[in-house]
Amino acid sequence: MAVAVARAPAVYITHGGGPFPVIGGPGHAKLSAFLKSYASSLPVLPTGLLVVSAHWEEPQATVTSGAQPPLIYDYYGFPPESYELKYPAPGSPQLADRVCSLLKVAGMPCRKDGQRGWDHGTFIPLMLMYPEAKVPVVQLSLLSSLDPREHIRLGEALAPLRDEGVVIIGSGSSFHNVPALFAAMKGDSSALDRSESFDDWLQHVCTDPSLSYEKRAELLSAWRQAPEAAYAHPREEHLLPLHVALGAGKGEVGKLVFADLAMGVHCNSVQWG
Repeated sequence: MAVAVARAPAVYITHGGGPFPVIGGPGHAKLSAFLKSYASSLPVLPTGLLVVSAHWEEPQATVTSGAQPPLIYDYYGFPPESYELKYPAPGSPQLADRVCSLLKVAGMPCRKDGQRGWDHGTFIPLMLMYPEAKVPVVQLSLLSSLDPREHIRLGEALAPLRDEGVVIIGSGSSFHNVPALFAAMKGDSSALDRSESFDDWLQHVCTDPSLSYEKRAELLSAWRQAPEAAYAHPREEHLLPLHVALGAGKGEVGKLVFADLAMGVHCNSVQWG
């Protein structure tokens, strides 16, 4: 007899700056504490983790399919120990196959990459969330078109994975203006105030129960019209993992799981399910 699997959530997380959440960089204490405690708050032990990282873009959706992907230390100028971090979780060729199958059914091309490793948008938060490194992990690229509607479609197509116990993680940052982050960590209050305007809007769109899913998708597709949007995200790659998580949570109201200061500005993380 088949054993029922509890439905897993979809979540968008702010993953912080480079390796700082793991090595204890400035402005990361609260974010690191959240990531360390988050997985234990979930009612499900995942069968797998599908991570959509802000740090990988391809013309078509691409998934890591190696059995033991290496780590990609795609950050620069950090202490030497940052380049010796390990996260020996297994990959999952089977989950990669399932991801491609679901996307192709939805009319979205997909390819597998058996050589690519996991970038820091995947292994840094997972080192804190699932430190035992036993849950199989697959990373999914963003689309290089950076089309918000297409990323929502990606999430909708992948939503059935949640019923198979796979946690879908959009890994980015709800605020990603690097010069402003450096200024904020040096005490620039204007960066703090301006980040709050966008953060308030984002929280409203994701969590207000009066909004329909269609309205949320409409607003997030036109996110550049939000207050301080261009300031919060000069380029959208760190926001688009949110669109995937929203799509995977279709029909559900998001709930804030983190809303605090990180790197000197207002940041949030949102869960569906």
